[in-house]
Amino acid sequence: MKTLNIIIPERMTGYRLDVSLSEMLPDYSRSKITAWIKSGDALINQKIFKPKDKANGDEIVCLTLNQKQSNDWIAEKIPLNVVYEDEDIIVINKQFGLVTHPGAGNWSGTLANALLYYDPSLSTLDRAGIVHRLDKNTSGLMVIARNEKSQKYLVEQLQSHLVDREYSAIVYGHMIAGGTVDEPIGRDPKDRVKQAVSMSGKDAVTHYRAIDRFKSHTHVKAILETGRTHQIRVHLSHVGHSLIGDPMYGGRVRFPKKASEELKDVLLSFKRQALHSKKLTLTHPISGEVMSWKAPLPDDMTGLLEVLKKFDS
Repeated sequence: MKTLNIIIPERMTGYRLDVSLSEMLPDYSRSKITAWIKSGDALINQKIFKPKDKANGDEIVCLTLNQKQSNDWIAEKIPLNVVYEDEDIIVINKQFGLVTHPGAGNWSGTLANALLYYDPSLSTLDRAGIVHRLDKNTSGLMVIARNEKSQKYLVEQLQSHLVDREYSAIVYGHMIAGGTVDEPIGRDPKDRVKQAVSMSGKDAVTHYRAIDRFKSHTHVKAILETGRTHQIRVHLSHVGHSLIGDPMYGGRVRFPKKASEELKDVLLSFKRQALHSKKLTLTHPISGEVMSWKAPLPDDMTGLLEVLKKFDS
């Protein structure tokens, strides 16, 4: 437990106290500071106050930094493929089939549960240090924060579109050229589980280009400029190239003309969207160093590509 005495400068007279403290404590998020105020961990003259209360200037805020558990998620021994780690971040190559964090229908067996077992200190961080997510059936690279400062700066990088995320996808259709999909995404009004291109949605931008072209399929590189739910799946489906193994946005399995039995079997047995977070580039939140990692395609996607090449030959 650590206690700080923070003097609110006179120039902040009239500011909300949560705003004033956020400026005085740049290593902590405003949401964390607000939580401390509401829990009574921040006092003025031994009295609690509200986040919206106005500063008078020159008052002293006594802040107790309690490292409390941020949620009731339990630690579980689940294998993790750790690509890189230091005192501030962990980079993992997430396997498909692993939900990012607990929620309705998935209260255990998630990445967050695995992280809490791997590093119990993550229990004091919001969402166990997770700053972005991958869909359950998307594999690949993710970065995890190990402390408040790292979490704050990683979130800011993501919000400012300063983290480069490159994906590999295998889609239906022979893609002639690449391009950019700049279409807003929001909830599908006909199906609340799905997302859809919607003029009332949030801005979303995906850049894509063909890596390998086959008779009836294409291996695609996709780069996210924004990070909306199901963004690549929605955008590529919108331009007529839905992902293999994605019935939510691509419908039933489709076979090319004169498809071999081997190709039919592979397409029918591919039970997750063919999408992999292949490359991640960011600025280290503490050292300021630009760092980049790559994760090879998983066996199921390399196997699918081999069968597609064989069918074309």
